[in-house]
Amino acid sequence: MGEMKRTHMCGAINEELLDERVTIMGWVQAKRDLKSQYFITIRDREGIVQVVFGEEINKDAYDKASEIKPEFCVAIEGKVVKRQSPNPQMPTGMVEILAEYVKIFSQSETPPIYIRENLDASEAIRLKYRYLDLRRPDMQRNLFIRNNAYKSVRDFFYDNGFIEIETPMLTKSTPEGARDYLVASRNYPGKFYALPQSPQIFKQLLMVSGYDKYYQIIRCFRDEDLRANRQPEFTQIDVEMSFVDIDDVISVNEKLIQKVFKDVKGVDVNIPFRRMTYKEAYEKYGSDKPDLRFGMEIKDVSDVFSKSEFKVFSDCLKNGGRISAIVLENGSSLGRKQIDKLVEVAKTFKAKGLAWISFGDEIKSSFVKFITKDEIENLKGAIGAKNGDLVLIVSDKKDIVLSSLGAIRLHLGRERNLYDKDEFNFVWITEFPLFEYSEEEDRYVAKHHPFTSPMDEDLDMIESDKKNVRAKAYDMVLNGEEIGGGSIRIYREDVQEKMFKALGFTMEEALEKFGFLLQAFKYGPPPHGGIAYGFDRIVMFLAETENIKDVIAFPKNQNAVCPLSEAPNLVSDKQLEELGISLIKEKNLIN
Repeated sequence: MGEMKRTHMCGAINEELLDERVTIMGWVQAKRDLKSQYFITIRDREGIVQVVFGEEINKDAYDKASEIKPEFCVAIEGKVVKRQSPNPQMPTGMVEILAEYVKIFSQSETPPIYIRENLDASEAIRLKYRYLDLRRPDMQRNLFIRNNAYKSVRDFFYDNGFIEIETPMLTKSTPEGARDYLVASRNYPGKFYALPQSPQIFKQLLMVSGYDKYYQIIRCFRDEDLRANRQPEFTQIDVEMSFVDIDDVISVNEKLIQKVFKDVKGVDVNIPFRRMTYKEAYEKYGSDKPDLRFGMEIKDVSDVFSKSEFKVFSDCLKNGGRISAIVLENGSSLGRKQIDKLVEVAKTFKAKGLAWISFGDEIKSSFVKFITKDEIENLKGAIGAKNGDLVLIVSDKKDIVLSSLGAIRLHLGRERNLYDKDEFNFVWITEFPLFEYSEEEDRYVAKHHPFTSPMDEDLDMIESDKKNVRAKAYDMVLNGEEIGGGSIRIYREDVQEKMFKALGFTMEEALEKFGFLLQAFKYGPPPHGGIAYGFDRIVMFLAETENIKDVIAFPKNQNAVCPLSEAPNLVSDKQLEELGISLIKEKNLIN
């Protein structure tokens, strides 16, 4: 850089610096050639400022400016003056710099994407040229928000007596979760490390070790099929505390979130948050992560049609199914194409169809000729429908009914703007099932993990009534997204043995998989519990974006591929030989 030293960031150039000489460094955003003058805007991570080049200002700088093109990296020295044509839309728009010296650090080819706010480009091209995408002001703003969130989290935990402790990245593969990413060991051929899905076992060991309040901001890895806003590697805020119950964990974490949103977003989050049991959330909203910014609760209307001669309804009830409905206020104006779209949403969640009835100037329905006037009036009263409303009904197995109506509810919420997008509506979902049935494995598996404690009053049901055992588990939900979840852990040996037995593990199998934790629990483990947050999701809300990739510097695409680095990729035969690995090429397992 020679003798040049940056004195100010571009975004810091303002009227307080009038008549001062400054040196800025950054990238060329745009250039206007007015023959006798060049107007060039320079951008760095703090903002953008206009620079004027003219023969009457400095001829050498003016001649040099003729070479400059967008995205050249440059340094400029000059005097700050009032702008001849002020631009109040720019933070620096009242001033400009008269260029007296310019140095071109490096040139740039024409970029494959525009470096500008709100870029309308495909995700594939943005990820392939991520280093250019990250130059854009909105992307840089997102990563600054992420940085500020990191600081706020660490400040909170430091002020509240927590200690940050790192846990291993190379660990042991354990069952009862998503697939692990495996790392071959060169020194131990045939053996593998696993990248952590979470630091669960290690943070529990830290409680055994006496570190009452632990936290960590850590990378975690899960080899699973990606859905919206999921990544194979992600950042987690991991928290564990000793000698606590559910209320203690919830209280601390509400204060954490309150501080982060205030520090980073300037938003006052009111605590305590609302609490809702898993059962209530699922029954009312068809989801364990309900968006509570709008109503449209699901209501059971089976009684209304208990004597119905409509075969679809009567057969459903005979087979132990359920009939439920939601009301779309002022929805009678929905056209047939819009209703057909809702039918497709229902079918996505395995519903056989969607019945509807519109209370407009006249009653219209997909099934009106199959039901009586009394049933119509009873339905209207049971669900609180008014003239002008649309009632949507699904009849099927309970889980299908609730999940499909829950999905329709969310679809309508988005399509018809039924909620305030600037609202932050938090809720704790509590009393999750301890077990869930896996059709694939034909057995009950842990809903969260094998160390989640059952509710005290359900302890005796662990082996006899798995379906109804509730867990001391809790999720923090924000606007329909789970942003954190945790539980009070099992610390008693007899309860842990019952849990393993209920999951179908013998103690020998349990010792093989979790031996080092169970061994540690022989030495006075304290009662403990904690929570883990999806940090990327929290930042997504803080940055007001709906795409988690917008707040991660170098994310993978939906196929878990990095278009920039082309990972995953093949490795050399020599590397595989060192690891004792051979690839099965004849089965088309690799390209």
